[in-house]
Amino acid sequence: MSTMTIDAKDLHYTPLNKQIRKAIADGVKEITINNVLGQRFIGDGLRGDDVTITLNGVPGGDLAMFMSGPTVILHGNADHAPGNTMDKGKVIIHGSAGDAVAHSMRGGRVYVRDNIGYRGGIHMKQYMEKRPIVVIGGGARAFLGEYMAGGLIIVLGLGGVQPISEQGVGSGIHGGEIYVRGPVDDLYLGGGAKQAPVTDEQKTMIRPIIEDFAQSFGIDASPLLASEYTRIAATSARPFASKYTWE
Repeated sequence: MSTMTIDAKDLHYTPLNKQIRKAIADGVKEITINNVLGQRFIGDGLRGDDVTITLNGVPGGDLAMFMSGPTVILHGNADHAPGNTMDKGKVIIHGSAGDAVAHSMRGGRVYVRDNIGYRGGIHMKQYMEKRPIVVIGGGARAFLGEYMAGGLIIVLGLGGVQPISEQGVGSGIHGGEIYVRGPVDDLYLGGGAKQAPVTDEQKTMIRPIIEDFAQSFGIDASPLLASEYTRIAATSARPFASKYTWE
């Protein structure tokens, strides 16, 4: 059996996650879970590059935490911290997500069709070929990319949403980069962050990522590719060095 459907109605998250793990151990490659409502930790720590989990509903926090390989497709909104410390794989959210999206993420991709809450991408990091990527279709709340040490965040502002409209973007950033479609008011930049127009080379780099995001949601990528972008990055690898006193 390569496919399986689970009804999560009134099912506690512990037995639900046990069912998912057993199915993958038994060789199931495609799992559909219906009536998801608040169950936490779905997909946490799972492995398997050829495994796809489709969720219908609204899962609880830490979706795909520590996940390394599978693809999770969510038809609904996500709670806090989807992709938390994720190592590899993809999370595709057909809706919005809460706070701390991709917290400490270290690999793979998280695509959110609509908006995210506060502190998206906080503590993202990368090592050699592992580069986490987050794409937000709508807008992000305050402190996007806070203490970011690596990786890539792209904010598109689709649907007339202001992509960045609150302060603290890149606060304490010391690695990685944030790309925002359109201009960004300096007022919104956090300590240690700087901005500049995107170069042709940088635009070429993000092009296939935007195309993949658009394809995931059936969106026309043309206007996104034709737009101008702002790049936000670190002013220094040690943004708060002046706050310390050395004897």
